[in-house]
Amino acid sequence: MKRWLIVFLLVIGHSAQAEIWNFALIGDTPYSAEERGQLPLMLQAINQQPMAFIAHVGDFKNGQDRCDDELFTDRQKLFNTSQAPFLFIPGDNEWSDCERLSNGAYDPLERLNKLRELFWQNNFSLGQKKLALERQAGDYPEHSRFRIGPVLFVTLNIPGGNNNFGLREEPSREFTARNPAILAWLKESFALARREKLSGIVVLFQADPHFKHFTQGLAHRGYEDFLNSLSAETQNFTGQVVAVHGDSHNSRIDHPLRNAQGKKLPNFTRVETFGYPTMGWTRGIIDTDSPTPIRFEANPWLPKPQ
Repeated sequence: MKRWLIVFLLVIGHSAQAEIWNFALIGDTPYSAEERGQLPLMLQAINQQPMAFIAHVGDFKNGQDRCDDELFTDRQKLFNTSQAPFLFIPGDNEWSDCERLSNGAYDPLERLNKLRELFWQNNFSLGQKKLALERQAGDYPEHSRFRIGPVLFVTLNIPGGNNNFGLREEPSREFTARNPAILAWLKESFALARREKLSGIVVLFQADPHFKHFTQGLAHRGYEDFLNSLSAETQNFTGQVVAVHGDSHNSRIDHPLRNAQGKKLPNFTRVETFGYPTMGWTRGIIDTDSPTPIRFEANPWLPKPQ
């Protein structure tokens, strides 16, 4: 057999084994009546393409809006219209900030439990098509994980507003209880990814943890333990690590995590979703035939007639 034919057959065989999955990331929406009208249209457009799942990384309402049951139920019904599996990760606007007078002066923990009742009531995602999830045992069912091809996805309840650390020198009781669960789930998930020899791990949460301040030695106390653990686990993982968050309303894809010597960690990527007043979504692409198994594309959304 001629050499060129052997090479051709090898290439064809390799390509036949390659697999590609797409997923979509959104957050910090809807914040207004206009966005509430546009979001179903954007979800419909996303669902016109094959999607392994759509994830909303928190803040499904404006920070000044009330945290009423009716609004929570509206969002749950909206997210369930997605043809693709839909995941929701909580943000500060829907629980830790609900004690504000403008939000209805709710007990934040009561609101978080209401979210658990609506969004994480079983071991499946929202959406018309369900995705099976593994949830952390214990009091934090919002902490979940699932696998798409060679990539492990992990969800964490890390809200903006300094992770509900509180305004005093000592952390709030709620933070003190939840933070160890966050760190344990993160560590356990990285151990699973290493054990399964996965090519990537994606961690989804709401808060902007201020990577720049962390690198400068000025970590925000509510995020310091998490970022220390994320940095250590990333440096002990041979695959790609991605952190997806919202909170700052600044769509970006960059590499802000550094080691103790100030050098960027080459296997780490940060993805921040679009946020009010700019609507949009970020496409994630898992490609087993690529040297970078996970890549991202930002897709601004131009308002459509309703």
